[in-house]
Amino acid sequence: MSALFVPGDAVTPALRGFARAHAGLVELREDPVHLRARERDPRRVVGLVSGGGSGHEPLHAGFLGRGMLDAVAPGQVFASPHNRQVLQASLAAAGPEGVLHIVKNYTGDRINFGIAAERLRHEGVEVRRVLVDDDLATDDAHSATGRRGTGATVVVEKLLGAAADEGRGLEELAGLGAAVAAASRSLAVAARAQTSPHTGGPAFELGPDELEYGVGIHGERAATTIARPPLDELLPRMVDELLAGLPPGPGDLLVLVNGLGATTQLELYGIFEQVAGDLEGRGLGVRESLVGTYVPALDMAGFSLTLTRLHEGWREWWHAPARTPAFPSPETACRPTDAQETR
Repeated sequence: MSALFVPGDAVTPALRGFARAHAGLVELREDPVHLRARERDPRRVVGLVSGGGSGHEPLHAGFLGRGMLDAVAPGQVFASPHNRQVLQASLAAAGPEGVLHIVKNYTGDRINFGIAAERLRHEGVEVRRVLVDDDLATDDAHSATGRRGTGATVVVEKLLGAAADEGRGLEELAGLGAAVAAASRSLAVAARAQTSPHTGGPAFELGPDELEYGVGIHGERAATTIARPPLDELLPRMVDELLAGLPPGPGDLLVLVNGLGATTQLELYGIFEQVAGDLEGRGLGVRESLVGTYVPALDMAGFSLTLTRLHEGWREWWHAPARTPAFPSPETACRPTDAQETR
């Protein structure tokens, strides 16, 4: 990003380009700015709406379409969308039984989605909220906000989209979303900061042998900077903490290895191989997986790991059809072989 970065409004032309590139799937409205899916399953009675700051693409607009989200409110880079954007996106998406907001746990997002929800209720639209709060790095009893919302947002949006396409109602979907968020934990590390949109330089400095352990998706520095260990030491440490942070539940797992912007697919697949082998060595089943850049922090060099305990029925929803700009089709999504299933 640093080589191509031009100061000014990068979000508006990017949204227009996104809508042009995927004109068969999404539609852009600019006053106030929101995107909506052009197609939805006729059985769907609840609209699914998400949103948040730009700089995390393909989250959320890349998951617009049949089988996932109905509308998205994008903010400026690392900034919450205005409540007017959320309101209009919700009115565009609402079904006969209302609308469900999928909100990452950040103060600005909570406030603006909350204001929009009150306005929707005033207009007679039923609305509920799913709060995604999966980040172990902010799992602190003394924190005023609690865990941040990070990579598990993709899992929540996919499973809710499939369930909504079965015609499930608002309360059931809200309960499912809360259950998926509760069954998920994430942790992220970074070896280099993202490029600041304001200065064109790194947002913070790290030495060549340092690692930010527990970094946020808005480029927040971690509480801890550590000496960079080799991967065969780093990954077991992360897996230890994720498993310790997960609530009790099934031993079958979904693993998301997510790039933070500047990490290559070559590296991400190598990370997944080590993580999957570690989990299987502990007697756990890696039943579903997703590997790629889905929730970046602009061009940060790093990755996040997300583990989700898979409850009954969730695997079928994970592989239900989704026609969006960014989520893999069921034919190309990662799925274990029969041999892996029986380990």
